[in-house]
Amino acid sequence: MSFKLGLIVNPVAGLGGSVALKGSDGADTAQKALSLGAEPKSNNRTKLALEQLLPFKNGIQIYTVSGEMGERISNELGFDTHVVFTASENTTAQDTEIAAQKLIEQGVDLILFAGGDGTARNICTVVDDKAPVLGVPAGCKIHSGVYAITPKAAGRVVEMLIKGELVTLSEADVMDIDEVAFREGTVKAKRYGEMQVPSEVRYVQSVKNGGKESDELVLADIAAFVISEMDEDVRYIMGSGSTVEAVMEELGLDNTLLGVDLIQDHELLGQDLTAAQLLELTEDQPTKLVITLIGGQGHIFGRGNQQLSPELIRRIGKENIVVVATKRKLQALNGRPLIADTGDQALDDELSGYIKVVTGYNDHVMYAVGHQD
Repeated sequence: MSFKLGLIVNPVAGLGGSVALKGSDGADTAQKALSLGAEPKSNNRTKLALEQLLPFKNGIQIYTVSGEMGERISNELGFDTHVVFTASENTTAQDTEIAAQKLIEQGVDLILFAGGDGTARNICTVVDDKAPVLGVPAGCKIHSGVYAITPKAAGRVVEMLIKGELVTLSEADVMDIDEVAFREGTVKAKRYGEMQVPSEVRYVQSVKNGGKESDELVLADIAAFVISEMDEDVRYIMGSGSTVEAVMEELGLDNTLLGVDLIQDHELLGQDLTAAQLLELTEDQPTKLVITLIGGQGHIFGRGNQQLSPELIRRIGKENIVVVATKRKLQALNGRPLIADTGDQALDDELSGYIKVVTGYNDHVMYAVGHQD
């Protein structure tokens, strides 16, 4: 018996990340991202998931959408492909919703979709509990619990289902934020529903912990130590998140909470920078990177900081990456590793291992960095 896999790819998902638009919701934003030089990556991330299924190709039928919404990548990998809906040339949320309905009508065993929280919302309005789903993370905003932690992890979960392994179906929240407020530095998250997902805990992410850090004294200690270690002739890329924000506040500098800034000698060189700007401003310059993790998920790369391109991270080097976090934030991971999901498999391998995390003033812990395969 063949496994009937539904496939929907949002071809514009994640476009806004590398050019600092913090999302790609809306046709205008997607077009602006393309005009700024953003490159579509959702099909490449879908490919990483589907490649895990190639050994089982003869037992899989993929039901999908025309062109870049699934047909092309499915055919490219040689799967038995059935197009159930022809999308418009410039794809919209409505195309995603219609495609989801068509897949339900086909009785697929699982809907695999690539996108971000906006894509999950679109699918949730149609699917509800009518079919199990699993997301391939490809967007800028991924707070929903319906996504695998990496594209390859999504493929592993589908592999488990195909092999008949016991995988529990659980209800997972679909979350999204106000993207306009997000671009202004405010997170306003809202729950839009829930869908059934194969809840293999190694591979499916937890919903992000909400709210700002409450332990201000610990954040102040972390900030003071990071500043004391800063060298005058080094440029520092300051990542997103409240822990890094504490460092910027201690320096008395304006901070882009949900973006990436650049400083040197305690002065601001650039705010809310794009991937291209970061490469230009750090070329032939000694550079270090200060980042934190997403609470509840553990991602240090690949969630909300796509401006940090693989080229940039390689240039900086693992030894020049400063990870900051409170011990409480690390303990909330329950032993799960920090996740590097840069979109470059070789780089993710290079980043794996143990890394020093600043957890207070001259206080560090060693913590594992990995990526689920």
